[in-house]
Amino acid sequence: MHINGSCLCGQISFQISEPIKSFKYCHCSRCQKVTGSAHASNLFVPPEQFEWLTGQHLVKRFELTQARFFAHCFCSVCGSSLPWQVQGGPTIVIPAGSLDDDPKVRPKHSIFWEERAPWYKETCDLEKLPPR
Repeated sequence: MHINGSCLCGQISFQISEPIKSFKYCHCSRCQKVTGSAHASNLFVPPEQFEWLTGQHLVKRFELTQARFFAHCFCSVCGSSLPWQVQGGPTIVIPAGSLDDDPKVRPKHSIFWEERAPWYKETCDLEKLPPR
C-alpha cells in the first residue's frame, strides 16, 4: 500500500510504501526551530520506500553544518516541510503533517524529551474546542 503526501501549494508530491519503520515525536531544539512548534511529528522509512512523484526540482534542502544527522527540506514555493534523507544515513524522515493519507500507524515515542519546550503541555490536558 502507498501513502501519499504533498506540500501546501500542491506542486510537490511524493509517496511512501509500507511498512513504516517508526513514528516519533521529536522534542529536540532543532525540531522546535524548524517546525515553529513544540515538537516535530516524524515517520521514518528506508530510501527504497520513498519516491518523489512531482515537483522534485522545487525541493530545497538546508543542512546544519554542525549537525551529524539533521537536515530540513521544504518547498521553494510555499515553504512547506517535506521529507528529507538523514545526513550520512539510510533513512528518510517524513514530516507527518505533509501526508495526505492516514499512515495507519501512530507515534510510539517522544524523543529528546529532556529538551522539550518549557511551555509545552500535553494535549490531552487542554480544553477541546469545536471548529469555528
